[in-house]
Amino acid sequence: MIQGVERRGFLGGLLTTAAGAALAGVPAIGNAAPAKNTGVGLDRAKWSPRNRQLIADLIASHGSTAPGYKASRRPYAVFDWDNTSIMNDCEEALLMYQINTLSFKLTPAEFSVIIRQNVPSGPFAADFKNAAGTVVDLESICADLDADYAFLHANFKGFAGNKTLEEISATVQFLDFRAKLYYLYEAVNDTHGVNVGYPWVIYFFANMSVADVKALTEASNDAALGAALTKVKYTSPAAQPGKAGVVSVTHFHGIRLCTEIGGLMGTFRDHGIDVYVSSASLEDVVSVFASLPKYGYNVLRQNILGLRLERDGEIYKNAYLKGWPLNWGPGKTEVIKRELSGKKGYGPIFVAGDSDGDYDMLRDFPDTKLGMIVNRMKKGKIGDLSKLAAEKLQAAHPRFLLQGRQESTGNWLPVETSIKFGKSEPLLTA
Repeated sequence: MIQGVERRGFLGGLLTTAAGAALAGVPAIGNAAPAKNTGVGLDRAKWSPRNRQLIADLIASHGSTAPGYKASRRPYAVFDWDNTSIMNDCEEALLMYQINTLSFKLTPAEFSVIIRQNVPSGPFAADFKNAAGTVVDLESICADLDADYAFLHANFKGFAGNKTLEEISATVQFLDFRAKLYYLYEAVNDTHGVNVGYPWVIYFFANMSVADVKALTEASNDAALGAALTKVKYTSPAAQPGKAGVVSVTHFHGIRLCTEIGGLMGTFRDHGIDVYVSSASLEDVVSVFASLPKYGYNVLRQNILGLRLERDGEIYKNAYLKGWPLNWGPGKTEVIKRELSGKKGYGPIFVAGDSDGDYDMLRDFPDTKLGMIVNRMKKGKIGDLSKLAAEKLQAAHPRFLLQGRQESTGNWLPVETSIKFGKSEPLLTA
C-alpha cells in the first residue's frame, strides 16, 4: 500500500477537548510576554502568542499607521495556499472529487493520451508495488485505466451510456479506475517529481471551460469542507487485477478553513498591506477558494498566482502555458520576481508556507521581515528552515516562525508544536 503523500474552518472558539487534553502540560514555548498593545487588532484566535505579537509588531511598524508609510509603495504579503491557508490540498481533493463524480470531458482516446503525457515510461519508484510485490510500471497501469475509462465512457449517462452515477460507481471498472488513477497520481509525483506531476494532474481539465472548472472546484470545496478529516485506503478489486495487479493508495479526505490566516489577511489589508497568494495548484482552482466571499479570505482575483494552462478562448487545453514558470519551489520565487518584486521594485514583507515548495520564496527576498511556517514537522529543505525557527524561539527578532496545528481537527494550536494525524504527542520538528 502506498500512503498518500501530503504535498500540497473558520471555526473559531475554544480548542476541542481532544486538543486541550493533548496540550495539557505543553508550554507555549515561544510566548512573547508580556504582550504589548500595538493597536493593530489582530484576532487572538489560536495563534501562538509570540507569533501573534511579532506579526502585530510588523504591521504596526510597516502598515498604514506607521510613520513614513507610503501609499505609493504599499508593502505586501505572500501566502501559500494548500496546507498553509487551508488544511489539506484543494487540488488533490478536486482530483478525487473529479474521479468520484466522473467529471471529465475527454474521449477514451484523449484520456489515454493524457495519462501518459510527459511521464517517462518504465517502472515507478521501488515503493510502488502491487499486492504481489511487483513494482508497477507506467504502461501496465495505463492499459488498465484505458480499459476502465472505455467502459465508463460507454456506460455512464454523463458520457455516452445510460447508467446513473450510483449504478456506475458500484461496478468493478469504476472501483479499479478510482484506485488506479489516484495511485498513478502518487506514483508520477513520487517517482518523477512535481515538475512532471503537477502539470500532469491539471491536464484532466482539458475541454472544460473556465466556468466548468470553477463550478467543479466550488462543489469539491464544499464537499471536502463538509467531510470528516480521515485517511481512506482505496484498493483496486481483486476481480479486476488487469496488467498492473491489485494496488492500494491512501487519500486524506477533508479540508478545513483557517480562521487565523483569513483574519491575518484582513488585518493586513486594513493596514495598507496588500495580500497575494502563490500556489502550486491551478490558478483558477485556487481563485475559487481564495476569492469567493463565502469562504472568508477575500483575496483579489488578480492577486492569485498559480499554475496556468493553455486555453482556446475559455476552454482549457492539456498543455502547460508556454513561458509561465511552474509555480513551485524556485518557480515561486521566479513568479514573484516577474509579477511582483520586479514591477514594484521591492519584495514581500511577509511570506507564509508549509513545505519544500515554499522554501525558496520564504528565504529569497531581503525585504522579507518574517517568514511563517505552518508546522507540519517535515524533513527536507522546509525542515531545515523549521529547525532554524526552533533554534530562535527565544529570539527577539527571528527571521522565521513556526505555527502549530492539530491535523486531526485541522485547527491551529496556540503553540509552535503540532500534532500529526492519528498521533497525540506534540512535536516541534521532524
